[in-house]
Amino acid sequence: MFEGLTYKNPEFFYLLLVIVPMAAWYIFRQKRNTASIQVSSTASVFKAPKTIRHYLRHLVFLFIIISIAFFTVVLARPQSSRSWENVTTEGIDIVIALDISSSMLAKDFSPDRLEAAKNVAMEFISGREYDRMGLVVFSGEAFTQCPLTTDRAVLLNLFKDIESGMIEDGTAIGNGLATAVSRLKDSEAISRVVILLTDGENNSGEIAPVTAAEIAKTFGIRVYTVGVGSIGTAPYPVQTQFGVQLRDMEVKIDEETLLEISNITDGRYFRATSNNKLEEIYKEIDQLEKSKIEVREFSRKSEEFLPFALLGALFLIAGLFLRTTLFRSIP
Repeated sequence: MFEGLTYKNPEFFYLLLVIVPMAAWYIFRQKRNTASIQVSSTASVFKAPKTIRHYLRHLVFLFIIISIAFFTVVLARPQSSRSWENVTTEGIDIVIALDISSSMLAKDFSPDRLEAAKNVAMEFISGREYDRMGLVVFSGEAFTQCPLTTDRAVLLNLFKDIESGMIEDGTAIGNGLATAVSRLKDSEAISRVVILLTDGENNSGEIAPVTAAEIAKTFGIRVYTVGVGSIGTAPYPVQTQFGVQLRDMEVKIDEETLLEISNITDGRYFRATSNNKLEEIYKEIDQLEKSKIEVREFSRKSEEFLPFALLGALFLIAGLFLRTTLFRSIP
């Protein structure tokens, strides 16, 4: 029962040293704790038989010493590492590469594509408690909004601050992917993933999307691509002389390139045509990553003081009971 234990506070074992002076005091008291009477001869006293109670009277002190020892172990906080449970490995690093170009303000999603993408991504982040996650945003150029972190609060706050127009307009898919890859290439995680979300065609940047995909493949990084936009046309906000107005414009997503990126990197391509579909895609990615990563066994330390506390209490109660009953009249 007591094998494989470790102790959180082993310094409390020094309290066991108190047993030494207690034992010395007990022996000294036993030698002096005898009645003195004046008799002509002690021969009859020495010849008097000693009952079993005479020898068992030391059990009271022994039980108290044992209870002190057990209570000392309780203070040292024994812990066991024999309790194992299956936990999804924490070896997954994920970077979300999000398109924030002006076309992401289209109203075919509620309230628009960008806000819908942010809301679903934040829900996804909240559910991946064991992973490091980061955020890259891109339009005409790309930059890292948040490096890989396990601090969910910081990442979610940075997600909330994302707005279209933060950087030069355009759609630099290759640059966005390459920036995400640069954040993952030195990672030692078991699985490294980019979720790239865009609603358009590559028309900016110095790096071609397929070239960025080849770089991702070189580093063993898997890319899930998501095309965002309804089929056919969608209402886009357009600046006119009468202010911003919504005009139906053709939805142009380079699905062929997004599919090629996912194929090169052993990922998958998804098409999101509504808020619900986008949520389903993130849930599917969530399940795909959980199924691709092996389940490890992590030891969870559990407190094991209860048996020692019960034994200590048992010996203490037994000692006090014997002292007040069976050995009450024996010094």
